[in-house]
Amino acid sequence: MAVYQRILLAVDLTPDSLSIGQRARALAAALDAELRIINVVEPVPPVVPIPPDGVVPLTTQAELVELAQEQIGTLAQDLGVPETRWSVVVGTIKDEIVRAAADAKVDLIVIGSRERHALAFLIKPTEDVVVRRAPCDVLAVRLPD
Repeated sequence: MAVYQRILLAVDLTPDSLSIGQRARALAAALDAELRIINVVEPVPPVVPIPPDGVVPLTTQAELVELAQEQIGTLAQDLGVPETRWSVVVGTIKDEIVRAAADAKVDLIVIGSRERHALAFLIKPTEDVVVRRAPCDVLAVRLPD
């Protein structure tokens, strides 16, 4: 029995997502594991009107989700992942990745990781929180600065 049978690839749909996905796909193929993909869209904050005119968001939540579904669909097709094994969810990125891993009973989460500089040290990066809270192992793929 393979150590990892279900792998969750968490992507932000930046250009680096394909290279991270290729590594996850290669690992899944080598281990004969199932590969799943998730993208989390952060909620669009409610817009508070400022008298006399309201502020209009540039993009609605539905538009962001639709765009993410198109992009993840293309990525999944490039990686050979069927539509039934990818999803776009709305929520807090860190929470939703951990929740998806627990719900799907995955054995490994694959996520990209960048080196942090200057003020970025004050914010807990997504991959750090996922490593600490995940119900399984986490593979952080190092990305170029």
